Amino acid sequence: MFTKILIANRGEIACRVIKTARKMGIKTVAVYSEADKDALHVDLADEAVCIGPAASKESYLVMDKIIAACKQTGAQAVHPGYGFLSENAEFSRRLEEEGIKFIGPKHYSVGKMGDKIESKKLALEAKVNTIPGYNAAISGPDEAVKIAQGIGYPVMIKASAGGGGKGLRVAFNDKEAHEGFSSCVNEAKTAFGDDRVFIEKYVLEPRHIEIQVLGDSHGNYVYLNERDCSIQRRHQKVIEEAPSPFVDAEMRKAMGEQAVALARAVQYESAGTVEFVVGADKSFYFLEMNTRLQVEHPVTELITGVDLVELMIRVAYGEKLPITQADVKLNGWSMECRINAEDPFRGFLPSTGRLVKFQPPAEVTDEDGTTRVDTGVYDGGEISMYYDSMIAKLIVHAKDRDAAIFRMRGALNSFVIRGISSNIPFQSALMKHPRFNSGIFNTGFIAEEYPTGFDASMVPHHDPVLLVSVAAYVYRAFTDRSASVSGQLEGHERIVGDNWMVVRLNPTGNEYHPVKVQLAEGGYHIEYLGQSYEFRSEWKLGESLFVGTCDGKRFTMQVERHKTKYSLFHWGTRADFMVMSARAAELLALMPEKLAPDMSKFLLSPMPGLLREVAVKVGQEVKAGEKLAVIEAMKMENILKADQDCTVKKISASAGESLTVDQIIIEFE
Repeated sequence: MFTKILIANRGEIACRVIKTARKMGIKTVAVYSEADKDALHVDLADEAVCIGPAASKESYLVMDKIIAACKQTGAQAVHPGYGFLSENAEFSRRLEEEGIKFIGPKHYSVGKMGDKIESKKLALEAKVNTIPGYNAAISGPDEAVKIAQGIGYPVMIKASAGGGGKGLRVAFNDKEAHEGFSSCVNEAKTAFGDDRVFIEKYVLEPRHIEIQVLGDSHGNYVYLNERDCSIQRRHQKVIEEAPSPFVDAEMRKAMGEQAVALARAVQYESAGTVEFVVGADKSFYFLEMNTRLQVEHPVTELITGVDLVELMIRVAYGEKLPITQADVKLNGWSMECRINAEDPFRGFLPSTGRLVKFQPPAEVTDEDGTTRVDTGVYDGGEISMYYDSMIAKLIVHAKDRDAAIFRMRGALNSFVIRGISSNIPFQSALMKHPRFNSGIFNTGFIAEEYPTGFDASMVPHHDPVLLVSVAAYVYRAFTDRSASVSGQLEGHERIVGDNWMVVRLNPTGNEYHPVKVQLAEGGYHIEYLGQSYEFRSEWKLGESLFVGTCDGKRFTMQVERHKTKYSLFHWGTRADFMVMSARAAELLALMPEKLAPDMSKFLLSPMPGLLREVAVKVGQEVKAGEKLAVIEAMKMENILKADQDCTVKKISASAGESLTVDQIIIEFE
């Protein structure tokens, strides 16, 4: 077996590979960019080598630097993770020439199947059903429009070397095809160093089902059931689950056998994924083959009991697969939520900065199932604008789908992230959505259910009584401590009353809730709306997680104190409160509100990122819908367009400048 391997990646997947390598007794080498010098994967590895500046094209995508790191450290093999060079046939070939094992498929398999265009041609030759499309090189956006017209809208424009939702657009008309082609080319060149794209018919109301396959150098192949990846936003997976609520045993067998046949045709060695687009009639079409480990591989591991990273390492070393198809089981249900550094209440724009607090739920396995967290960040770490927005994967396993959803809801509820915004509220909303719970959905689910975007009104709290009572509990606990401070002037000690007004702070107007809070053993007795509730908790002042019981029923809630205000987080809802006397509440209602300044004549940066382009000049008249600027962050290109007709008065930022949130880019007359 290998004694030392190098992980040519970063973040969560690098940490994941290190975990299995350590279990196998294999030493690990991390590579890192200057932006990642304090990253978790660098700390976890046995050795670490800096390979260049922050930009991935100058570090993680430079083969020579990674090969040099292997020679410097004596690493015998390289695990590429996913993204970066994981599906680069040239990288696999060069490692082979240097006598370094690639923990993945051979370069010829990567070349045939890792390239989306070539893989589709191979599938056609193998008489696999494929989606109508155009697989040859496309000269420019004008030709892309003509091709799209020939196929028939809607069409999908997709980077040949793409992955992770990058370099992908859906176009419903000529304008979208023209712009989408240009954006795909730019994103593909930046993220993958390959600007080729292809166009295919976009199947309406599809499901995205993928089959995990394994092959070795001895001609053995197995498929490890399916994953349903249909809950997507902007063609990037949000929730994955295994098995699929849509796939039956007959369909599973047919898709699995077809996936294995495709893998066998290219002499595939290692773990790989064959992706299918599935229609409502359960017909399925080959979409692509990912010649690497998938982000969502943990759900397969939990329903089969197989460590995919371990088998990848063993196959690369030359060992036979230790399992046959008959050994593959389907045990329970697993789900994965991608926890991303993005603000769901601001159009899911990237959120970067320091993790003031990062406290994921505990990783446990109990009689009800498993909770697992795969991450590459830590409390106090930095979320960079240079890389992908995913900061963690939250995975659960339970006996069935309903139990898995219940466990995931609880895990999301106890996932504490402060300092940056995350998509946890959105994930919580999805877990409560009736249509998702029914299992009857397709890849258009998010667009159909949230056509105007996502806002706080879409995560209403099921039990406002609980929120008001916990706010009162927390305030009373802080007040009781303050009243017990020693050194108070005799005869002037602070006396804490029982009657308080809990004020919920809302943009549309505050709500006033009178409560009575009395000390009780292990907690407080609370009277609200004529009802009495017994709250018990071992919560300590300052803790982020409030774990307690209400009339014996257990709950978990997040608490954050801001001087005189309290923020509570529960089931994806954030509620802000102040607690005060009835008289103070009367005076608060009379306080004038400070109006926000009028910024309608300014184009503000909606997120932190790199200003790639300013598309207008001073004095230029701009029509509504025209491009104003392009910002790049977390490997995604974001085009800012004019909301209305206007004239450019001043340009306050220039191309190449790093922007902060709400920084002024353009001023209009």
